Amino acid sequence: MTFARSLKAALLACALTAPAVAADVNTTASLVYYDAVGNETLDPAEPQSGSSFSQEVLLAIFDTLVRLDDAGNTTPGLALSWKAAPDLMSFTFTLRPNVIMHDGSKLTAELVKQNIERNLSLGTKVSGTMLESVRPIAGVEVLGELEFKLLLKSASGQIPYFLGGIGGMIASAASIGPDAFGVNFKAVGSGPYRVKSFESNVKTIMTRNEEYWGGTAGRPASFEHHYVPDGRARLNALRSGQANVVLIDPRQIPEAKSAGMQVQINEKNGVWDIYVNLGRAPLNDLKVRQAFMHAVDREALAEALSFGSGKPTVQFFAQSSPVFDPALEKRYPFDQKKAKALLAEAGHKDGIEITQLLLNTTEYKQLAEALQAMLAESGIRVKFDVVDASQFNLFRRPPYRADFLMARWGGRADPLQTFQELVGTGGTYNPVGVATPEIDTLIEKAKRMLPEDPERLNVARQIGRVAVEHVSNMPLMTRSNVYAFKPGCILDLTPFLSMGDDRFNDVKIAAKCK
Repeated sequence: MTFARSLKAALLACALTAPAVAADVNTTASLVYYDAVGNETLDPAEPQSGSSFSQEVLLAIFDTLVRLDDAGNTTPGLALSWKAAPDLMSFTFTLRPNVIMHDGSKLTAELVKQNIERNLSLGTKVSGTMLESVRPIAGVEVLGELEFKLLLKSASGQIPYFLGGIGGMIASAASIGPDAFGVNFKAVGSGPYRVKSFESNVKTIMTRNEEYWGGTAGRPASFEHHYVPDGRARLNALRSGQANVVLIDPRQIPEAKSAGMQVQINEKNGVWDIYVNLGRAPLNDLKVRQAFMHAVDREALAEALSFGSGKPTVQFFAQSSPVFDPALEKRYPFDQKKAKALLAEAGHKDGIEITQLLLNTTEYKQLAEALQAMLAESGIRVKFDVVDASQFNLFRRPPYRADFLMARWGGRADPLQTFQELVGTGGTYNPVGVATPEIDTLIEKAKRMLPEDPERLNVARQIGRVAVEHVSNMPLMTRSNVYAFKPGCILDLTPFLSMGDDRFNDVKIAAKCK
């Protein structure tokens, strides 16, 4: 059994009503969603697309080779089946027949090869998540029109997980020419929606793909994704009828309910996290990082800012995850005296000054300002370097702006990938170094195990303990996606635990609603 399969119980606990039947839905209406995160481009390989909070649109346009279900299990997608070699040095895939791309071309093994080779050829231009996904691949062999083999550089049991995300998104051959990257990339996939128009970091308008291999039953005529960083503007758009579903800030839960809106909290396998540049003083000192951990009153933050949508934590996984370790939650109690003493031991008796890369949305600013005031009481003085939310990559690319970045971590289907990206050397959100070499050693050990190997879970728990002890990152509280819409109008918006975004592919609009 995979780690993700063990999350099914948690998923069922927060499941919504049964999927709507066609007679209960409006298939001529548009699903208009106002989000706190946008899309700089529609290229799955481009760095901003690596964030799991930028992928609702990508998941609607592009099918993936492996489909991750809501609980994170690997299930057939564009690939009907796959088989690993006994030594985990290759995987053979068989594709689904008769899949038509949005431009009328066909899905073939040769097209899959072109996509994977394109992602490999882009090197470090791609997002860290994409790099992590394709890094193990040495080459692709076409075995037949619908069959191919992935040859790996080293043994890896993670390949199906990687191909369930952006690494497995397949674009038409016309999309992936020599100069097609970022703004020059034309998004042509095989997903349930096709692109009608796109404005970078403004909006994407998509129409229903009438030839979708998975069918069109109950799906709205179109799907509009709007990037609106201001939470009040998103809620106002719902009230005015400009949008029919919006992502709201937790602090807006009482206001939305008072306005007669239905509020839906989708619990996620993710956290509000502080990503640390381990290569910069003073946070390269373990005692300083430990002082930071003791200086944060997580319970107060969760109570004041999540409005019941989050819980205090010091680790990356929800309590429903088998990797979660209850004992770790007692490791760093709120203790300002302890924080000051640790700073003094590290040679900073007068405190420290550090810089946070602050993403410019109302939710981020509110949490950052509360954290800033709290840390100041222990002598940790935080200055803000404010940037647009789409510019989060400034933290992890040279010259590595700021000492830390606070951001939502959406989780991954494979817990090991969470560790790889957050605390391993070269990880997406770990710009310089590793807190202790033991982390890299344990990650490499787990990579060579099949997901169903019970020992793999034990190793993952070890990584979690070491990461917390060495303060590789600084989780604050669990996070959920909080949606608002008119009562009963939005159906089948289920929690998608595999990433920060929930999947909108199968969301429906009730028959009585527009």
